[in-house]
Amino acid sequence: MELFRFDRAEKVVDRFDSTGATATRVAAGAGSVHVTCLAVEAGGTIGTHPAPVDQLFLVIAGEGWVAGPDGHRVPVTAGDGVRWSPGEEHTSGTDHGLTALALEGPGLELFTPGPG
Repeated sequence: MELFRFDRAEKVVDRFDSTGATATRVAAGAGSVHVTCLAVEAGGTIGTHPAPVDQLFLVIAGEGWVAGPDGHRVPVTAGDGVRWSPGEEHTSGTDHGLTALALEGPGLELFTPGPG
């Protein structure tokens, strides 16, 4: 067993006119699969950009909003997840602060639970 922190705020996210966001790389897998912890402070945004590969944005604390290519903001809160396809333009932000895990990798598919 190995214990570690994933809220270290290792890197300020400033690409794509992002503000008030930090990222901590958590893990990487074979190929281009990786997990990043994103912390966005109150009033912060992760600017509009295309997903390089399949991406999951899993809100684990706080609340905010996400938008796809049309720019329409959809509210999200802890427990909500969003999936973006490769090349899909998207952005996210928050009025009060949020923490999310971003999982990225080619061919990421959502798990659909079966019966019992």
